[in-house]
This record gives sequence, structure tokens and C-alpha cells, in this order.
Amino acid sequence: MAHPARLRVLELITEREWDVNSLATAVNISQPSLSQHLKKLRDANLVERRRVRQTVMYSCHEEAVGKILETLRVLSLAQGKRRHSRN
Repeated sequence: MAHPARLRVLELITEREWDVNSLATAVNISQPSLSQHLKKLRDANLVERRRVRQTVMYSCHEEAVGKILETLRVLSLAQGKRRHSRN
């Protein structure tokens, strides 16, 4: 989850199901690069995939993933506030 593109993918697929091409466009990365990120997320059991004819759809229905993302957002905001208060 350390890569920004992977985090963005997780944010998007917790909202709804995505096909690979649409997701690559939304994240603004190439389809091969996205496929590598999705493989890492699948290996970590963070995303699910299903095939609809020749299209692969990705989603995430794990409540824990949403909680992790929310925690990361809160930590990021807190870090930003600390940096701002030092200046």
C-alpha cells in the first residue's frame, strides 16, 4: 500500500466496481502498470476480481480496507498540520 497509485486504486475500488481500463484512466497510469499494482493488492487479499465475459472487474468489499484508508487519511492530515504549524 506504500505506492501512491496503489492507495488511489484502493480508494476508488472501495467506492464501486471498476474494469481495468477505466481504473487505469482514473488513476492515470498505464494498464500494464495497473495490472502489477492490482496483482500486489490481490496477493495481499485486499481486492477481489471477477470476469464478465472478456472484462475483468475489480472491487473491494472488505470493511477493514476502508478503515485502513480512513486511518491513513487522518494520519496524513495530522502530519500536514504539524508541518504547517512549524512554518
